[in-house]
Amino acid sequence: MPASAEGPAPPGAPGGDGVLRVWQVVFIAVIAITFTVAYLSLYGLLNRAIWGENDFVAANPWVVPAGVLLFSLLVGLSRRYLRAPTVIHGGFTDSLKGGETEPDYRTFPGALLSSLFSLLSGASIGPEGTITVLIAYVSSFVGERLRINAPMAALGFDVAALASAFNGIVGSVLFTGVFATEFQVGGSRNAFRLLTWNLLAGTIGFLFYLLLGLPSFARSIPFEPIGEILPIYILYAVLLGIAGSLLAVFAGVSMQAAETIMDRIFKDAILARILAAGAAIAVVGYFVPELLFSGEAQIHAIIADPARFGAGMLLLMAVVKLLLLALSFKSGYIGGPLFPIIFSSTLVGLALGLVFPGAPVGIFVLCVEVAALTFALGAPLTAILLVAVVGTADQYTVVLLALSAVTAMLIATRVKERVGGQR
Repeated sequence: MPASAEGPAPPGAPGGDGVLRVWQVVFIAVIAITFTVAYLSLYGLLNRAIWGENDFVAANPWVVPAGVLLFSLLVGLSRRYLRAPTVIHGGFTDSLKGGETEPDYRTFPGALLSSLFSLLSGASIGPEGTITVLIAYVSSFVGERLRINAPMAALGFDVAALASAFNGIVGSVLFTGVFATEFQVGGSRNAFRLLTWNLLAGTIGFLFYLLLGLPSFARSIPFEPIGEILPIYILYAVLLGIAGSLLAVFAGVSMQAAETIMDRIFKDAILARILAAGAAIAVVGYFVPELLFSGEAQIHAIIADPARFGAGMLLLMAVVKLLLLALSFKSGYIGGPLFPIIFSSTLVGLALGLVFPGAPVGIFVLCVEVAALTFALGAPLTAILLVAVVGTADQYTVVLLALSAVTAMLIATRVKERVGGQR
């Protein structure tokens, strides 16, 4: 996430010595979680009004592709005329670090509108990317008003804002403590201090969400606890770690291919680029509406009855979802990769559960999820914690998740060595 920067702070100014004050962390934590709640509430209201509780849409399937194209056009217009940020030339982790450029207050309206339009368009992106981008603007603006300009203090301030925003919606008081350590402050001499600020702000965000009774993503894809570890489960965890890694490799290759193709065909034609992507999303969404949006809402009906689709169809949907994720990223939509990857991984796990019905399906789903996220993000602890919280994993399942994550990390290390050796 971009840190606030406006030159060195005057001697004696708060944050000028690189040390944040507790009240500053509490202040930005409250602002960040309040903004996040307001933003997600607005999105939820619009989403229900346009897509979720609209009888006209349900009775007229043609409205779905028309709506996808309309919101895609609005995303393109936000980029062209309001200079909305994108992660077109970034990767999965870039969308979780606040985008490719420093926040500029003149582009905040474009970022806000493009974020909402992106989520409403049906593109295969998650809300976490939009929150990260917008919180970067919020923390930068507030940090400058408080004259928190020393690099270390500014970084801690930004990370604290992110922690408060994410811990509430994820539903874990530790999530961004791990997330920020792996993504933002790992290797820093002041990592302990930054982690302290992160945990304080994250606790505030978590309690804010909890006390208001707002729904979080915790326990959103629950599975029965396995209760014990059998030797065969250990083998499953390793093999599923390989499967999840292959899924992440496919996602990464798809991202590179989408960027190359879109750059070659459209170059700087912003509207044509986004409308072409919108047309592809609209066609897929018309025939398979389960593949629209990020997938966190659509996945429940599939989990309830995976046999209705069959193993082959589930695998095909998982592949297409990742292709739509790559297309969405490289076309200019603002969003994150977490939930589309979780969606595809869940479908792969459900397909394997149909093929091998003797084992608990939760092992297949959760181990593929954690391996894919570990490989894609390079953050095993974040992946394990996220999957454990979302899937309500018990202690035995967490052991298997760790094995799958280790498998994915070993494969990722080997892949990076081979790619580096070929350059």
